[in-house]
Amino acid sequence: MEDQEMQIKVKRVTDRFTESMYVLANEPSVALYRLQEHVRRSLPELVQHKSDMQRSEEQSQGAIYTVEYACSAVRSMTNSHVYFRNIESLLRQAINIKEELNAVQGRR
Repeated sequence: MEDQEMQIKVKRVTDRFTESMYVLANEPSVALYRLQEHVRRSLPELVQHKSDMQRSEEQSQGAIYTVEYACSAVRSMTNSHVYFRNIESLLRQAINIKEELNAVQGRR
C-alpha cells in the first residue's frame, strides 16, 4: 500500500514539475507575443500623438514669435514720443519759414 501511495505522490510531483517546466518554457514567448501585440495596437496612436504635438509646437512657436514682435513694436512706440516732438518742432519751423516767405512775396 505504501508503495502504491508513493507512486501516486511521485506521479503527481512529476506531473506538476512537467507542467511547471512547460509553463516556464513557453512563458517568455507568450510575454513577447503580448508585448508585440500591445506595440502593434498602441504604436499608430503614439505616432499620431507625436505628429499632433509637433504641429502644436510649431503653431505655438509661430504665435510666440508674433507676440514677441508685437511687444517689441509696442515698446518702440512708447519711445517714439521723442521723435514726434522733433517732427512737431520741424513742422512748426517749416510753417514759420513758409509764412515768412509768403510775407516777403506779399511785399513785392
